[in-house]
Amino acid sequence: MAPAAAAPQPATADGIWRMDGYDTVLTIADGHLQEYQTTAVSCVQGAVANRTAPGTYSTAGGTVFTVRQPGTLRVAGSSGDRTLHRLAELPQACRQPMAKDPLTAFDTFWQTFEENYPFFVAKGIDWHAVRDTFRPKVHAGTTRTELLSLFGDMVKPLYDAHVVVYDGDRFFVQIRPGTTLLTPELETKVKNHIVRRDLHGKKPQEFANGQVSYADLPGEQGYLRISAFGGFHPKDPSYAAQLAELDKALNSILTAERTASLKGLIIDVRTNGGGYEALGVRIAERLTDTPYLAYSRRTQYTPPQPVRVTPEQGAPRYTGPVAVLTAGTTISAAETFTQALINRPGKTVRIGEPTQGVFSDVLERKLPNDMAFWLPNEQLVTRSGHTFDGTGIPPHLRTPVFTPEEFDKNRDSAFDTAVATLRR
Repeated sequence: MAPAAAAPQPATADGIWRMDGYDTVLTIADGHLQEYQTTAVSCVQGAVANRTAPGTYSTAGGTVFTVRQPGTLRVAGSSGDRTLHRLAELPQACRQPMAKDPLTAFDTFWQTFEENYPFFVAKGIDWHAVRDTFRPKVHAGTTRTELLSLFGDMVKPLYDAHVVVYDGDRFFVQIRPGTTLLTPELETKVKNHIVRRDLHGKKPQEFANGQVSYADLPGEQGYLRISAFGGFHPKDPSYAAQLAELDKALNSILTAERTASLKGLIIDVRTNGGGYEALGVRIAERLTDTPYLAYSRRTQYTPPQPVRVTPEQGAPRYTGPVAVLTAGTTISAAETFTQALINRPGKTVRIGEPTQGVFSDVLERKLPNDMAFWLPNEQLVTRSGHTFDGTGIPPHLRTPVFTPEEFDKNRDSAFDTAVATLRR
């Protein structure tokens, strides 16, 4: 008699994993997930998450990781999976404490960018020359204030709004030259200008904690303004809560009656600082009857992973002409949303100014001395392999956007151009 076959062993997420393309090692055991942020010269403990469901782990700040079999991880709110490979043991650097001196912090900072930042060549930056210039300035007596200033000087020429250096409440960030910093004061000024000037004093309907608003316009046009891709729930920051609030908003706005009657839809993301990328794809799913490729995402070490827009079933969808209003204050997830509409079937026209030019999810990194920083490590590419990082997505029709002259003369050239374009 042949021996009985061994019973199949249940798949488990427990173990030690390396995440391809993200310089990250994870340990999962006893309901806990521990992140280790690695480079060739360092290993720093990162996020800690606890299991909230089979294969699902949540941090205290609301970030949710879902480990899928075999060997993939999804961060809630991102549209791509990350590949995991099992390791037999933790890397040696992760099994011993790191020194906290300024030079070790410098080497970790420099090496993290060296291994992960994709845009040095495109931006004409010799990162090795940067190290040769700044490393001799660091010594055992370098203060944290001096180190923060030095790191800022190192990354300033990148002009990358996804590069941020922190030390407590102090931070350094640099936006693309020629663009305006998005502030709460600017958002309030813009919002009031739109209501007074474009909507003739009529306040739009507000949804998703005020981050999404809608107004019907004359000539069977509609105006949809999205101020962020997050903050949709007043108390719950999780992606699941944001998605639920967005769906409520879209169900109220894109009703069967309205989608059947609209002859044009203006979508305004001119002052949108970003948030969850996947929310933009969700909106795109309500704007098409035909599946299409939004973009592909890749790191320097992983192949392109397609992100597709699939029409949302069981809900009304608007498939008519769309005008997307953009500016330099269209940032991050607002840019990936804009990119997700490039291949949209039907008439889609971009009006205004180029977007900021930062598309990747950010790697949130810690230094051994407890300073912290962000950097992008991904590229979002079109089907022809093009990226818009650095330059931003250009409009089809360029107009001024919220310049002092536009405010002073009570103008909104991008809005007026959109209304006229959709009438044609």
